[in-house]
Amino acid sequence: MRKKLRVGILFGGRSGEHEVSLRSAASILKAIDRRRFEVVPIGIAKSGQWLLAAEANALLTGSSPDSGPTHSVLALDASASPLAISPARLPEPIAAKSLDVVFPVLHGTFGEDGTIQGLFELADIAYVGSGVLGSAAGMDKDVMKRLFAQARLPIVKHVTVLRAEWEARPRKTVAAMEAALRYPVFVKPANLGSSVGISKVRERRELAPALRLAARFDRKIVIEQGVGGARSKARELEVAVLGNDSPKASVVGEIVPGKEFYDYEAKYLSDTSVPIIPATLTAAESRQIRSMAIDAFRACDLAGLARVDFLMEPDGRRRIYLNEVNTMPGFTSISMYPKLWQASGVSYSELITQLLSLALERHLERSRTSFDFSNALKN
Repeated sequence: MRKKLRVGILFGGRSGEHEVSLRSAASILKAIDRRRFEVVPIGIAKSGQWLLAAEANALLTGSSPDSGPTHSVLALDASASPLAISPARLPEPIAAKSLDVVFPVLHGTFGEDGTIQGLFELADIAYVGSGVLGSAAGMDKDVMKRLFAQARLPIVKHVTVLRAEWEARPRKTVAAMEAALRYPVFVKPANLGSSVGISKVRERRELAPALRLAARFDRKIVIEQGVGGARSKARELEVAVLGNDSPKASVVGEIVPGKEFYDYEAKYLSDTSVPIIPATLTAAESRQIRSMAIDAFRACDLAGLARVDFLMEPDGRRRIYLNEVNTMPGFTSISMYPKLWQASGVSYSELITQLLSLALERHLERSRTSFDFSNALKN
C-alpha cells in the first residue's frame, strides 16, 4: 500500500486577510483527498503564534480566542513537542522534515509576499505556490507593473509615490499625479491584497483622504488611471493559471461587482457581486486574455497557481489591460480561482491534488541546483 503524503495546511497569519485565510483553509481541509494525504493543520494566530493539532483546529473554527495561553510552535510536525520561538531555542531540523509538502493558505502580508516562502526554502520543504521572488513581485503592485511593462504587456497608466514623499510634499504629489493622470483614479497600497485600502477618487478633494488611507497599509502607494472614464465602469475579468514551467490557463470569468468596484466588502461581505463563467467574449478576446495571463505568470516568475485579473474598456473599443496577479487567491469552493478551473474541467478536490503535485515537482527541480560552490569547482 502506497504511503500517504503528509501535508501541512498552514492558515491564519498576521495580515488583515486572516479571516479569508481561515475560510480558504476550512474548504481545503474538507475537500482534500484523505485517501492520498495525511493532513496536519497548522495555524498562525494574529499575534504570530504558531499552533498545532487541537489549538490549530480551534483557531480555524473560531472557538478559541486569538490571545491567551497557547503553545507557540515553529516545528512543522504535529508529533513534535511544541517549541517556543526564541533565539535561544530553535526547533530541530528533523521536525520540519516530517512533512512532505506544505500548502500555505495565507493571503496578504507575511504569507503571500515571499516571507513564509523564505522560511520554507531555508528549511528545504516543498510548498504550494510561487517562490520568494515570484511571491514578492506578485504582492508589490509597483514592481509587478514594471515587470509587465518590460514584458510589453498592456497596463493602465499609473504613478507610484512614497508615503514619505506624500507626507513631506503633499501639494507637489497631487500636482504630479494630476499632470500624469486624469480623474477618476484608483489609489492603492502597493503591498496588500483583497482590495484592502483601495479607494476610487473622482476629484481632487477625494485624493488626500485616499492617500492617507493607502499610506496606513504601505510605504508605497500606486495611483492608477481609471478604465472606462467617469461615467462607465470597466469590465473585471479573471483567469486562473495552473502549472510551473508549462502553465495552463482556465476559461475567462467575469465579476460584476455589487458596488462601484470590486472592493473587500464586495468580495467577502456581500452577496451582490455576480460571477459570470465563462465571460461573454469573442473567441479572439478569450484567446488574447488567456495568452496574456500566461505571459503575466511568466513575467513575474510565478509557480503553482495564480489568478490573473484584467480590465476591459466598456465602450466599443473593448481594449484589454492587465491589472494584477494574485499568487494565493481566495481558495474556498466558491472562490473564483477554483470555480474557473471547475468550469475548465478540474474539480475542487483534483485541483488541490494537482497543486500538491506541482509543489513536489518544483521542489525536485530546485534540488538539482547546487549551492555548494566548493564542490562544484572541484568537479
